[in-house]
Amino acid sequence: MTDDPRVRRLLPAPTATLTLPEAFAFPEAVSKWVRAVFVASVDGAATISGRAGGLGNDTDKALFALNRALADVILVGAGTARIEDYGPAEDDPQWRHLREGRGPTAPMAVVSRALDLDVSAPLFTEAPDHARTIVITCADAPADARNRIAQVAEVVVAGQSSVDLPAAIDALVSRGLSRIVCEGGPRLFTDLLRSCGVDELSLTRAPTLIAGEGTRILHGDEFDPPIDLSLASLYSTDDGYLYLLYRRES
Repeated sequence: MTDDPRVRRLLPAPTATLTLPEAFAFPEAVSKWVRAVFVASVDGAATISGRAGGLGNDTDKALFALNRALADVILVGAGTARIEDYGPAEDDPQWRHLREGRGPTAPMAVVSRALDLDVSAPLFTEAPDHARTIVITCADAPADARNRIAQVAEVVVAGQSSVDLPAAIDALVSRGLSRIVCEGGPRLFTDLLRSCGVDELSLTRAPTLIAGEGTRILHGDEFDPPIDLSLASLYSTDDGYLYLLYRRES
């Protein structure tokens, strides 16, 4: 196993370096915690050519895998799962020790009102028994689609005509999945923020300018009033990337 990637802490108290698990550990003694995870360019683009994968460096990729290893469940919108060709979380040897006492990987939880999901996709067919994919939908979702998906995934109903995200989070926590990592997309992240369902944002800032009219980390109606965040910690690596942990102000 290679040494854990290290980052230099700039805030709150500058220090030489910390390992990623030291820098990004989940808070202890909380009944639930929702962390959103994104990477964006300096000018705010969250994708290159429609996908997020090209923005991150090796440290960001290791941080992405670390957050998955720390999570009890990985929350994602159906659109992002399709665009990014999601499958089950991988058993990463580097972070395997962080999952002692739990399954080797966290399950995926896909949020979908329409249930227009491909049940033959690896997200469902390759999910291991210990981490069966969860689909979160609402009571008014098409019954035939819900029955079809129930054959390959655990279905959670939260809300009547649309997905009630606070109820969905509560349903995950009731299953013992209290450390929740949300990987997007922008619409889901926006809706979670609007429902006060995010405790923390892990944001990697790539030293890149992209321009265009592509995706940002949020999408939807403007917040009124804006949502204020506090910067809990800030880290860097020598290649110009910044790694920020923001928390929502009370």
